[in-house]
This record gives sequence, structure tokens and C-alpha cells, in this order.
Amino acid sequence: MTNLLELYLKLSGLVLIGFILGRRLPNTVPTRLAQFLFWIGIPIGIVAFLRQADLSGTVLIAPAVAYIAILLGAFFAWVGIKCQHYFTNTVPQSPTQGSFILSSMIGNTAFLGYPIALAIYGTEYFAWALFYDLLGSLFGTWGLGVALAARFGGSAANFWQNIKVLLINPALWSFGFGLLFRQVKIPQVAEFYLEKFGWSGIILSLVLMGMRLSKLHSWQNVPQAGASVAIKMLLVPIILGGSLPLLGVTGTPAQIILLQTAMPPAFSTLIIAEAFKLDSDLAVSTIALGTVLLLVTLPIWLALF
Repeated sequence: MTNLLELYLKLSGLVLIGFILGRRLPNTVPTRLAQFLFWIGIPIGIVAFLRQADLSGTVLIAPAVAYIAILLGAFFAWVGIKCQHYFTNTVPQSPTQGSFILSSMIGNTAFLGYPIALAIYGTEYFAWALFYDLLGSLFGTWGLGVALAARFGGSAANFWQNIKVLLINPALWSFGFGLLFRQVKIPQVAEFYLEKFGWSGIILSLVLMGMRLSKLHSWQNVPQAGASVAIKMLLVPIILGGSLPLLGVTGTPAQIILLQTAMPPAFSTLIIAEAFKLDSDLAVSTIALGTVLLLVTLPIWLALF
């Protein structure tokens, strides 16, 4: 409980600082900070934390579970749409369906998943969160997610543009470099500053989260957003949480994977929704609602598993 309270103070405090700064600073500041973290901060952090991570063979289960979670989220969202049609004889417009499915399957496993995993479990098991995100969520988002967005509201041109985003993602390249660089011995002082820079990137990521939340003003479509968040943050995690022991994953690795599956909808859902002319208001609502509800669901998962 003490560790959880400390985690809440850190997370909420940094996000609150970002929220206040986001209201006061020009709109260009969050954009520049996001670019810095995307190209420099997060990639260097990945290299730094990989040097201390335990890369046992079973860690490859993490991305496999990520794909299962993504597919389950998409499946239950599709079932929800069919149930709405059956019981109300109404069908959401295609752009709304696309945003609903995306929000139900894509989680914020980097900007929120990384800090939470590191704060609770330290760097030793960070590889489980990293593999889940970079080899699972990243491809699920910019691969399957973009393909679904193109199906429900966009164009093939946008599809290929976003595939390029996946291929040039610096986090993915730094992941490969970090696997090689962990074998290289460097001076102790360099190791120290590399780790501090990595933690600085995590801190700035949470501040950026607050800045982005300060820019969200739409809380429309709360019932639909609530259904999407329930699928993403409750239904899918409870199914996978009970199934992980069957895959041979227990203890801390299982807890980290569970928390990754339970992360709220990612900001990338809004980026994709805007790029492919889906329902941006619904995407905004699910992001805001899911981020707030994380404060309630996080201790529940820690207690249950």
C-alpha cells in the first residue's frame, strides 16, 4: 500500500504539473516535447533500461500476449456493435465504429505502461513491458490499427503513410541497438548518466501526458466511451490475467503483462482517428475517461493478481 501511494503521488503529481503547464504554455511546447521524446528521450531510455533488464527466453511471450489482447479487444468491440444493432435496431456510423474498435484494442503501453512498470517493479523486469510494447502494441497499432482505420474511414494513401511511420519509429530501432549495446562495457560514470537520462525521459513522458490531457475538452459519447474502456481496461485484462498461468507466466512478469493489457486507450487512437477521418470526439472521450479510471483500476489489478 505504501508503494502504491508513492506511485500515485509520483504519477498524479507529474501529470498534474503537465496539466497546469499545458494550460499556460503555448501549444507548440507539447508538440516540441513530444518530438524530443519520440526521437531522443524514449529511444535513449530504452537503450539505458535494456542494459539492466533480464532477457530470459520466456520474455518473448509478452508480445504474443499483446497480440491476443489486441485481437480480443477488437473482437469484443465488434460484438458490442452487433449487440447494439440487435437490441436497439441502430448501427453507429462507420467512422464511429472504427474509433470504437481502435479504442477497445490499443492501449497506452509506452507513455503510461513504461513508467508504471519501472516504478513498481524496477529495471530488472522492464524487458517484459518493453517487448509487450515494441514487438506487440507498436505493430498492432500501426499495422492492424491503421488497416482497420483505412477500412472504416480512410484511404489507401494514408494507410501506406502510416506504415512508413511504423518502419521509421526510432523506438523500434533503439530497441535493436539496445540489444547489441548491452553487451558493450562502458565506464561507470557513463552508465550512471545514461540511466539518469532514461529516467528523465520517463518523467517528461508523464508531464507530456498532463499537457495532452489539458488539451482534451470533449466528453461527448460517454456511454460509448464507457463501453470501449470497459472492454479495454476490464474485460480483456480479466480474461488474460486468468489465462497467463496456463502459458507458464507467473509472478512479476505476469503482473507486468497484466498491467500492460489494462492500460487506458492510447493517444495514438486519436492520431489515427484524425488521419483517417474517424470519430475524433469518441477517441478523445475514451482517452480522457480511461486515463482517469486508471487511478481506480490500477490498485484492483495489483490486489487481484
